[in-house]
Amino acid sequence: MDRSIALQKSDFSDKNFLEKQDYYLNLISELMDIRKRGEKPLAFIHTYGCQQNVADSEKIKGMLYKAGFDFTDKPDDADFILFNTCAVREHAEDRVFGNVGALKNLKRKHPQTLIALCGCMMEQKHIADRMYKSFPFVSLVFGTHSLQNFPELYYRTLFSGKRVYERDNDDKLIYEGIPVKRDGTFKSWLPIMYGCDNFCTYCIVPYVRGRERSRKKDDVINEARELINSGYKDITLLGQNVNSYGKGLEEKTTFAQLIGEIDQIEGDYWLRFMTSHPKDCSKELIDTIANGKHISKHLHLPFQSGSDRVLKQMNRHYDRKKYLEIINYAKERIPDVSLTSDIIVGFPGETYEDFKETLSLIKEVKFTSLFTFIYSPRVGTPAAEMADPISAEEKSKWFRELLAVQEEIAAKRCASMVGNNEKILVESVNEKNGKLQCRNSGNIIVECEGSSDLIGTFQTAKITEARNWILRGKIV
Repeated sequence: MDRSIALQKSDFSDKNFLEKQDYYLNLISELMDIRKRGEKPLAFIHTYGCQQNVADSEKIKGMLYKAGFDFTDKPDDADFILFNTCAVREHAEDRVFGNVGALKNLKRKHPQTLIALCGCMMEQKHIADRMYKSFPFVSLVFGTHSLQNFPELYYRTLFSGKRVYERDNDDKLIYEGIPVKRDGTFKSWLPIMYGCDNFCTYCIVPYVRGRERSRKKDDVINEARELINSGYKDITLLGQNVNSYGKGLEEKTTFAQLIGEIDQIEGDYWLRFMTSHPKDCSKELIDTIANGKHISKHLHLPFQSGSDRVLKQMNRHYDRKKYLEIINYAKERIPDVSLTSDIIVGFPGETYEDFKETLSLIKEVKFTSLFTFIYSPRVGTPAAEMADPISAEEKSKWFRELLAVQEEIAAKRCASMVGNNEKILVESVNEKNGKLQCRNSGNIIVECEGSSDLIGTFQTAKITEARNWILRGKIV
């Protein structure tokens, strides 16, 4: 049975994509003049998962803003509610189901409020089917490949009153010119590519984000220049694997060349990037970071496991030796480099001997910090079909052991920075202790006394105290 209304051919076959979506945004604006509860229609957007999802939500907000919407952090006040979902971890999926279920009473209270879901979870057929069957009050569901069609999809369900479900619509194109309403005024996300070709056996991303496709270099550089000229201080280049940027472009460009050209733009800013894959991390990139004027001295390079046997099972296409070669080259070329990584504990078939190799790699590299996860099976990935004899209790024990090792390493690294003068970006006020929450070039949190007027500015802090994961300092 077809679960969505048919999307008829529009009158825009000879016009470009942006004109078509602008047409639907105008229609939405007219309909919302009738449906809105307040002076302006209000939207509530909640984003789960990675920075790429945040960047996608900023595009959706840009389109809604163009249609006359303002935004609220209270679902009860909203005329439109959207959850942008993440499929990487089971916990994130469970939260989505729980939070969507909680909207049932809100829909009864405000029948005209339109509830929608998008993002990575919605590209999975079994998830979309469950949404359709279990949550009849959800009117619009669309996957990552349909984001550019959001105005048309939203209008269809507004106009018809029928549910619209759109997924598996990957045309392998990149759509430029979508309006963006950024969440911040001094930190920004800048996607440079989409999708992934690596197919790590545990990862759902290639199945929900599609194959790699890179934005044209000039489009990326022009957007970076606009951000810098608008006063943004911390710009993060985004991609599932930024190190493979450029594949498929007519103009042959490496990621190192791209970030090097952006680095030449005049201004006072930091340039960051994520995420890097070790198999594509080149000495050229390390040299570019070392020579850069604005590039953060921080390298996030996920190694996932220290065991070559497990890495092969993960389909990571590098081994321990290659990983350490690029890490040691980074330490040589960038003496103060801050190294962070991702680790999966308890991958199917991993033994305690494999896990001890992960611990030994952590001790050898001495990471600033780690993002650690207990393996979470994802439906549709090869790893989900692998034998997994180790109990959850045993995996949790390994996990705690890893955290204890890393905590000791991080404490020593932070202690070694006491007395340093560090350039910091003031980001926010910590609500618990009233201190300024800042960050240095190496992505380490620094807490300082000071006025909230300093938020969004670069300062210099003398480091006076070290905690396990953060530093404390005095603005000088």
